[in-house]
Amino acid sequence: MSEKQKTMVSRTASKEERRTQLIDATIRSIATHGLSDTTMATVAGEAGLSQGIINLHFETKEKLLLSTLERVVDEYHKRWEAALAAAGPDPAEALAALVRVDFHPSVCDRNKLAVWFSFWGESRARPTYRTLCAGRDQGYDRALLRLCETLIKDGGYANIDPPTAARGLAALTEGLWLDMLLSPRAMTRKHALHVSMSYLAHLFPRHFASPAAGQLQAAS
Repeated sequence: MSEKQKTMVSRTASKEERRTQLIDATIRSIATHGLSDTTMATVAGEAGLSQGIINLHFETKEKLLLSTLERVVDEYHKRWEAALAAAGPDPAEALAALVRVDFHPSVCDRNKLAVWFSFWGESRARPTYRTLCAGRDQGYDRALLRLCETLIKDGGYANIDPPTAARGLAALTEGLWLDMLLSPRAMTRKHALHVSMSYLAHLFPRHFASPAAGQLQAAS
């Protein structure tokens, strides 16, 4: 590799590292100040950098916010897709893997939960936010519905409606995320996982055993 190429690689790496640093700072700012009160100044304060550096990399607050949402959405998407791939063909194992992902430390990080709820709250008024949030929901929801359909068919659960089962699990997860955000001492990752697996055991008793207290551990 020539010296010119090495220099170009170095500059590219430095730029990506700086963008990552600024997005991390934006996540902290949103968690502390909320979405509407997050500004270039609050992000600069969190990052320990000048506002000029932020302008250099993102130009506007809106571009910075969109990049932050894109990062959180992409991280979550990659994590649940990888969990499904690792779980193999068994639908019960795959569904359990999805549930564990929802309570992974990187997903249940309180700052990121604050980001999710902040952007969700603005999504009705902001088409771009709505598109990104919907993209996250649609992919996950399709996977969830497909697994519920398979389990219902395999287990002969004639009285269970697949869309209702899938929507119920997704709504439960989102409610538990909100509990973890607002009452982190009362609702831990371990407790949230226990609640979710208990729901699966109630819904699909031929595929899931009711978890005993203290025996579950969220993905690490």
